[in-house]
Amino acid sequence: MSQTTLIVGLDGSEPGKRALAFATARAKLIGDCRVLLVYVIEWSPFSFQTAEENEKRHVRREEELGLARERILDPAISSAKADGVVVEGIVKHGDVAEILESLAKSNNASQIVVGRIGERGIKERLFGGVTGRLVAASSVPITIIP
Repeated sequence: MSQTTLIVGLDGSEPGKRALAFATARAKLIGDCRVLLVYVIEWSPFSFQTAEENEKRHVRREEELGLARERILDPAISSAKADGVVVEGIVKHGDVAEILESLAKSNNASQIVVGRIGERGIKERLFGGVTGRLVAASSVPITIIP
């Protein structure tokens, strides 16, 4: 039997922390389980800029990746490892729902775990959020943590 993979979408919010705690507890119950923590910085590829602006954007993008890893992902990885869970982390730029779904497929994940309301809260309620898009399009079960 192959190792089970759980994908956890992190965003630095309290529901995200609860999603990590839920996935960590499930991983311990499952036994042979890996938790893949994912932090996605929303980044639109549809921007028309000069070459100079694109170069600055690339530098800013790399800085954001480093900060996200340092402030969000690394502490979450340390927490899960302290609980005895096999854990990996990824920081990416792009559309959150698309990246989580893509990683679920490429890692043969059994489920995706996310917090119900992320950092953007009211904006997501008005315009539709990651959770709703995941539920509508995911190829694996989604667990939504309040």
